Amino acid sequence: MSYTALYRKWRPDEFEEVKGQGHIVTTLKNQITHDRIGHAYLFCGTRGTGKTTIARLFAKAVNCEHPLEDGSPCNECPTCKAISAGTALNVIEIDAASNNGVDSIREIRDGVQYSPTEGKYKVYIIDEVHNLSGAAFNAMLKTLEEPPSYVIFILATTESHKIPITISSRCQRYDFRRIDLETIYERLAELLKREGIEAEEKAVRYIAKAGDGSMRDALSLLDQCIAFYLGQTLTYDKVLEMLGTVDVEVFNTLMNHITENDTLAALKIVEKVVWEGRELSQFVTDFTWYMRNLLLLKSSDDVNDQLDISSENIESMKLTADKVTMNQLMRYIRIFSGLSNEIRYATQKRVTLEIAVIKLTTPQMEQDMDSILDRIRVLEEKVEKGVMSLSEEQLAMIAANGNITGGTAQNAVADMEETVDIDREAVLKRELQPAEYEDMKAIMQSIEEIKSNPEYRLKVGHGTLNLLQYASINIGHDRKSLLLTFDNSQQGSMGYDQFMKEEHRTALQEMIGELTGKQVDITCQSKESLKETNLGNINLSKVKFDIKIEN
Repeated sequence: MSYTALYRKWRPDEFEEVKGQGHIVTTLKNQITHDRIGHAYLFCGTRGTGKTTIARLFAKAVNCEHPLEDGSPCNECPTCKAISAGTALNVIEIDAASNNGVDSIREIRDGVQYSPTEGKYKVYIIDEVHNLSGAAFNAMLKTLEEPPSYVIFILATTESHKIPITISSRCQRYDFRRIDLETIYERLAELLKREGIEAEEKAVRYIAKAGDGSMRDALSLLDQCIAFYLGQTLTYDKVLEMLGTVDVEVFNTLMNHITENDTLAALKIVEKVVWEGRELSQFVTDFTWYMRNLLLLKSSDDVNDQLDISSENIESMKLTADKVTMNQLMRYIRIFSGLSNEIRYATQKRVTLEIAVIKLTTPQMEQDMDSILDRIRVLEEKVEKGVMSLSEEQLAMIAANGNITGGTAQNAVADMEETVDIDREAVLKRELQPAEYEDMKAIMQSIEEIKSNPEYRLKVGHGTLNLLQYASINIGHDRKSLLLTFDNSQQGSMGYDQFMKEEHRTALQEMIGELTGKQVDITCQSKESLKETNLGNINLSKVKFDIKIEN
């Protein structure tokens, strides 16, 4: 006897075996038990969700000679057995994909005139009905609206939007849901036990996930894996090898290279995937789901149950998620979602994938808002690391172009200020108490030490600390705190943005407190001018603090 595929061998013979469509099964059983059977049904839903299976069960139930109390067929009478074997004359299945012309519908219209030779009802099951031509639908209208009492039409489709409203309005519509992962897993585990095949739970769960809500797809993938490793225990690694899929660790590595904008390293991962013979379309789909899972991990700490990923993988993914922002992930998912459609029809799949990866690592290639935000993030990180601090040569070059009159950062700040004659030491001596003066002196000395000490610089960030040279350090209103004042120049705006971040101000406050033994609050402001006119505007970084204060 020839081998029968799993999805055919274990097709449900009774309503109780149908998984994931309880709302439809209950409704149909109630119609049967209360004798409220309709004349036309429209079954809508994605592939492999049970549309044809339930149609056959319904045809069997309405014709069963000894139905059960709940409306299920007995599966023992000659009619039930004939329908199960596909030899019943009163159940006619038509594939509209290959019989989509008006002549096929005219044959149906002629056939409904004759009552069933066996059983109570003549049931027409038209699969993929959306493929019928316009003329075929028109020929079907009258018969569908007023068929003989012994005729039932069941129309099944995966594309309900293509069904004319004149047809769908004459039918009872039932929408078949995608089957959830846990339901598919339990069904696969049950069938493996019946088949006497050993398999790891992780492997079965992965196959269930790969089914993407389709029981038939999951069973076909399981059949494929069993055939390849016949007589062996089905393991997670074997499933990955068979289906050409990639493990989470590879995705983590790829994502880390992307967030670091390391294009070459990211392309090496793609090259490795290609040489391992992985299916690139599946790789794109899996990586998109991986990024979706990262997004969920960043959105909430309590999503482990929704991910259906091992605890080890979740922990490694959390570390990766900490390195990427929500906006970045949204941009990445947008690019790969478009890629998943494009790569199906691409003649050079590898090149198409590599271009998408380059887009992820180089946001400057795109001009949309997400990419601009990503570019700003990269610049901020460079400022943090000190990469963006300007050298003396760079400042001199800018000065030569007339943007800054001088070659140093101090000269740059001087340009922002309006040149005035002011004796800073005299203002401090006149306005401050001796103790207040000594406190400010100690605070400014601590800031100079922080600027020169590598350990302290690291705590604030080299780039961020360098931006202090573009600030006017002023005395706060309480004469105990500091006020960092930036103008609206490019450097001033960067400095203001960085020190408006609480973590940077807090780090600086804590180090000043550690060096001086005093708690110092730091605030920021942005002004058009850094003109020094009174005590509140004096730039303390320009005071030498070498005068003596007399009591």
